[in-house]
Amino acid sequence: MKKISQILSTVFSPLFVPSYGVAIAFWCTMLSLTPLGIRWRLLLGVFGITCLIPALLIFGMHRAGMIKDPGLNNRTERTIPYILTALSYAASAWILANAKAPTWLWLFMIGGLAAVAVNAIVNRWWKISAHLAAMGGLVALTFRIVMSHIVMPGFPFMWIVIAAVLAAGAVGTARVYLDRHTVGQVGAGFLNGFLCVFLVTAF
Repeated sequence: MKKISQILSTVFSPLFVPSYGVAIAFWCTMLSLTPLGIRWRLLLGVFGITCLIPALLIFGMHRAGMIKDPGLNNRTERTIPYILTALSYAASAWILANAKAPTWLWLFMIGGLAAVAVNAIVNRWWKISAHLAAMGGLVALTFRIVMSHIVMPGFPFMWIVIAAVLAAGAVGTARVYLDRHTVGQVGAGFLNGFLCVFLVTAF
């Protein structure tokens, strides 16, 4: 069970989840009509900005002794990584907006930025879950896609929604099992991510 929990925590790391959201948008909605090369270029751009660059910076901070745990399990070491993450979300939103992506897609990144900001503030006093904030945002995106009627005709998108919800539950369980968070911290993280993305993408 511990190994499975560690795998879930890695696969659904907050560094990966934004790319999952963009992939869902590009391959499961009407955006799948966009030329394949453009979709891959934007997805890889988002992945580089929201995952690779922050991961390298966090690794560098660990090597420099600025943080003790590269997994950021120490609440007091999360402030600078949160700032880096927020900047990466802002950069991804800018790239998507300049690529003429639909408003709801780049607002997904702005919603993520808002969730990171809330997490950063709350984290000063309480270790709210970043994993579940990311998963909450992903679930909110799938809900928004369904409500906006932009699913590719014939695509069984409800399975994506169900998978996202189940994955969020599994990740939350894993984080509690690994003793990284309490049930309350996991629930608060999910609610934060869900509300930020769902409300921001409504504009």
